[in-house]
Amino acid sequence: MKELSLNVLDITQNSIAAGARLIEISLTEDAGGILTLRIADDGCGMSQETVRRVIDPFYTTRTTRKVGMGIPLLKLAAEQTGGEVHIESKTANEDPDGHGTVVTATFDTKSIDFTPVGDMVSTLCTIIQGHPEVDYRFVHKTPSFDVGLDTAELRAVLGEDVPLSSYEVIGWISDYLTQQYQNENQ
Repeated sequence: MKELSLNVLDITQNSIAAGARLIEISLTEDAGGILTLRIADDGCGMSQETVRRVIDPFYTTRTTRKVGMGIPLLKLAAEQTGGEVHIESKTANEDPDGHGTVVTATFDTKSIDFTPVGDMVSTLCTIIQGHPEVDYRFVHKTPSFDVGLDTAELRAVLGEDVPLSSYEVIGWISDYLTQQYQNENQ
């Protein structure tokens, strides 16, 4: 994938398919240029066998195609920079209260092979508009700025009658995130 934001979209779609009600997405870049992407969900989780197999591009649970490239491409992008990918998961049977999956990938942003972060604003708006029933917590931290959004806070302000997928709300979310990025990049 040409941008990490596309990996975020893919992995988040997997979380939604796994029944997640809360998805936390964080990008944290330290002063040394190491970027950590972490996506955590409270979905049904995966067995340890599935966790081992999910990095294989010829393994997928989807019936519409015979390959699953999301995690293998993320792993390749991370490893090309000297980073790595870790996946932790617990099924509801293993942990009824703490089930879900956490995908963590590290990248060296100084590497010539670093994949750009891409358009996180559009990615988040697409995810929220497509699945407004799920709550999302997003944070992007660097040594110079923090950008964040919590849809649970939006729901508390908007009430139950205003869906997050409405044109006005998606427009506001886009403007809100864009403004945070612009303010921090000045």
